[in-house]
This record gives sequence, structure tokens and C-alpha cells, in this order.
Amino acid sequence: MARIRKSQADGKSTLKKIVWYIALYIRLSKDDGNDESLSVTNQKKILMEYVEKFFQGEYVIVDYYVDDGRTGTDHDRPDFQRMIHDVESGKVNCVICKNLARAFRNYADQGYFLENYFPLHGTRFITLGEPKVDTYLNPEAVNGMEVPINGLMNDRFAYSTSSSVRRTFDTKRRNGEFIGAFAPYGYEKHPTDKNALVIDEEAAQVVRDIFQWFVYGDGSTETLVDENGIEQEVLKGSMSKEGIARKLNEMGVPNPTLYKVKKGYRYKNPHAKENDGLWMGTSVSRLLKNKVYVGTMVQGKQRVISYKVHDMVNVPEEEWYQVNNTHEAIISLELFEKAQELHAKDTRTAPGKTETYLFSGFLKCADCGKSMTRRASNGFVYYNCSTYKRKSKDKCTKHTMRLDVLEKTVLLVIQKQIELVESLEEVLNNINQAPVVQTKSTRLEHLLKLREQELEKTEDLISGLYMDWKNGDITREQYRKMKEKFEQQEEQLREVIVHIRGEIGTMEQGITSDDPYLQAFLKHKNIQELSQGLLVELVNTILIHENGEITVQFKMENQYKRMIDFIENNKYSLTVVENKVG
Repeated sequence: MARIRKSQADGKSTLKKIVWYIALYIRLSKDDGNDESLSVTNQKKILMEYVEKFFQGEYVIVDYYVDDGRTGTDHDRPDFQRMIHDVESGKVNCVICKNLARAFRNYADQGYFLENYFPLHGTRFITLGEPKVDTYLNPEAVNGMEVPINGLMNDRFAYSTSSSVRRTFDTKRRNGEFIGAFAPYGYEKHPTDKNALVIDEEAAQVVRDIFQWFVYGDGSTETLVDENGIEQEVLKGSMSKEGIARKLNEMGVPNPTLYKVKKGYRYKNPHAKENDGLWMGTSVSRLLKNKVYVGTMVQGKQRVISYKVHDMVNVPEEEWYQVNNTHEAIISLELFEKAQELHAKDTRTAPGKTETYLFSGFLKCADCGKSMTRRASNGFVYYNCSTYKRKSKDKCTKHTMRLDVLEKTVLLVIQKQIELVESLEEVLNNINQAPVVQTKSTRLEHLLKLREQELEKTEDLISGLYMDWKNGDITREQYRKMKEKFEQQEEQLREVIVHIRGEIGTMEQGITSDDPYLQAFLKHKNIQELSQGLLVELVNTILIHENGEITVQFKMENQYKRMIDFIENNKYSLTVVENKVG
């Protein structure tokens, strides 16, 4: 800016001939809202009027330094820092602001800058509002009572405001109201209610595609050659997160950050300059884990350390605010849960490939329990025990299994299991037609009684330990170790008893043909090929034995046992039905 020379009004200035290089500092907090008296424009007018009419001495206005929408509780504000840099480089030797609160809401910062930093750098500091401060004309004011007290009041005001805002936000979070500046990708804010979400159909379709591709694949096929040299077209498996990212980029789909910018949102992100608008596997992964897409509002994953320290820290998941059914879901809960199970599996891909291996995360060595490793040889794909292959040939054996054999065997096992479930459905329907249906489980009742007896014995042992120690039968260290061991056993038994009682309660409700276990298998009648989505839904682990045998461990084992118990307990009822039919 151009230099402006100004003399004292009476022409008798006793000031030293100093040229003051002035920084006019302005801050407007988000909490100030639309208060005209605190607006940036109004602060500029007030500061310029003071300089032009009342400032004594020769001066140059270096620049305006404006932090709009920034809190005063820390000094890590962009233009405040720019001003400080200009002070240190010698460009500025005088700072003027409307009042102390515009420069500082932090009592400690106020003391540091007024008493140490500005004097050290020979910089004059002036405020126009009460208490008036001019460290050049009246340096003693800084060390009086009024300035520190005002600083303390500003600090307490900032704390009170921060606490009030936080309480308001927490209430909104508990009620499932959205409080973010920008809606999650796939949604937008409701046009008349900024705390509600509605589906943004363009982005929502991308979300649906990502979940579908991750669990089931994109429907593309590839040509494979079997052991007889016959070519056949088969569906590719589910896609990896990196593969999905590559596909989206090839399709020209902008990533969430670029999408917000293209939609005209004033989206700000600290890493925006580094964002090239392309999808990455990590961004796909975050999207796949977000419960917002099943209609659950999840907020409070991070929080600031305090009203003075604005660094963000992660919050434990049990402290998040999660409210179900707050908005329309983009994907089904069933598809979301399948995606989470796939996340827990090892879903690596071949180099340069987009689809994951069909059995990734499912195969285990039946002997050592470690995963199986994949290799290709002479046109075939084989799996071997990873302990044998990568660690030590003395610790386990090879457990070789060829991929095509594995696929056929697992498919056959699942088909047989579905046939079994069909027969169970028929038996259950017959039982439920009987005049009396027995919902008690003899096995579970007996098991509960045994575990309760074990718990009683353990509690007696813990009680007797103290007397053994006091009588000198065991040492203090023995007492401590044994007590810790029995208490762990006691806790485990209590958990088992709660689980058994839950099973008994479920059994007492009876079992019908619409049981989730039955339906999980029955909806896959007549399957002719495997998919990773199918495996995720039905299979827990596939064990590979050294002799070439395969064990498929299905999910919902407890439901299956409960069903068998129910059938066993109702043999008499089933006989009654059969006799009535006969």
C-alpha cells in the first residue's frame, strides 16, 4: 500500500521519528453469526477511521490480515500466522485490532504475545475497544489488572461458548440429526432441513455399484480351460478395492472430493490440493465400511482435544453416536454385512487383476490352522499350506489341493447341504402340525445344569483360597496366582451360562420353516457355480487335509444344532402326525 504521512494534530509531537508499518488485524468467528457490528467490513471501517483520524506519527499500512470464521482460542489462524511472519521478517512493527477478543480468546496466548513476543520483536500493539491498549504510548497498561482480567474473561467466554455449542451438537447427534458441513457421498442435505439427509441419486448409484462389485463382481466373464482342454466362459469373482478404484477411474467417475466441487459445493479439505480427483483403494474401503448407507447416522468419530487445542483425535467406536433408521438406505443391510465379512477375509488379488480370488480368506490347513498359499504350475492352480511353503517343512506338510478340484468339491458339498436343509424344512413343517410341540431342549437343559455346578464349585474354591493363605497352607504369591486363575474361569463360566440360557430362550419360541438358517440355504436352490458372495453368506472356513479331504465348516452352527435338538425332542409329535396321515 502507498505510504501515508501524518503528523500529530498540535504539531508538538514528542514521539521519536519512527515509521510505523501497520498490520490491521480482523477476526470474525463462526459464533459471531451475522452480527453487523462484528462483520469484517465494519471492522475494516473502524480500524481505518482510527488510523486516518487519530493515529499519531508517520505510518504505512502494510495490509489487512483477515481470519473470517476462525476461533480466537488459538493462534494457528492462517492470516494471524501470515502477520506473525511479517513481524518476524521486519515488514510489520505495529498491529492494530478492534479489541483484545479479536486477537486473543486464549488467556495464555494473550499474555505470551503482549508480554513477550511483541516486545521481543519491537512491535507496537494497539486495541481500540475497552480496555484500550497501546504498548508504545502506555506500556504499563499491559501489566496492570484490567488487561489480564479482560483476557481471563475472554478465555472463560470462549470456554462457555465452546461447551454450549458442544452440548447442542451432542444433543443433535443423539437425536440422529446430521450436523456436518457436507453430506456423506451418496446423500445431500434436505432442501428445507439441513439436519436431514436425502439420497443424491447420481452418487448413490456409484455407491450401489461399489458394494455390488465388491461382494459379487461386475458381471464380466473370462474364458478358462479345464483339465480336458475345453474352454468355458465363467463369471469373474468379486472385485478388490483397488480393482474397483481402477474401474471407476477408467469410467471417468470423479471421486467424492471432486464430485462435491463439481456440484458447486464450497468444499474445503486440508488435503484438497493433493487430490487429483481419482479414486483409490483406501477411499473405496472407507465407503464400504460406512453404516450411513444402510440408514444409520454415525457421528462423533473424532473430536477436538479441548476448546483451546483444536487438533482432532479419534474416538473409540463404543463412544460414537449411532442412530438407526434416520434416513433412507442406499443399500440393504444384508449386502452391507456381506461386505463387512469380506473385509475381514484376506481378499488379495493377482498382480494387475481387479477381481479377488474366489477362496481368498476361506482356506485353512486342517493340521496347523494356518492359511493356504496359492501358486500356478503347468497351467493349473494349486494351494499349499503356508507354514510348509513359507516357514518350515518340518512344522507341517504340503496339503496340496488343486483349484479346479477344490471348486467342484466345495460346490458339491454346498449342494448337498442345501438338499439336507430342504429335508429339514419338511420335517419341521410336519412337527408343527402336531397337536403338541415340545420346545424344551434336553441337551441344553443338561448342559446348563453342568455349567452351573462348575460355577458353584469355582466360587467355593475362590472363597476357600483366602483361608488357605491365612492358615499358611499356601503362600501370598500362590494365593494371588490361583485367585486370578479361578476368577478368569468364573467369568468364562458366567458368559457360557448366559449364552446357554439365551439358546434355551430361543428354543422355547419354537422353530418354523421360515427360520433364518433354513432360508439362508434355501434361497440358493439349484446353484450351479460358486461365487465369493455365496461363500461369504454360507461358509465360515474350508479346511484342507493332507490326504486330500476337504471339510467345509458352515456358518450358523448353533442354529443347526438347535434345529436338530428341536427335531429330536419332537420325535413323538412327528410319529403322531405320521399316524394321523396314515
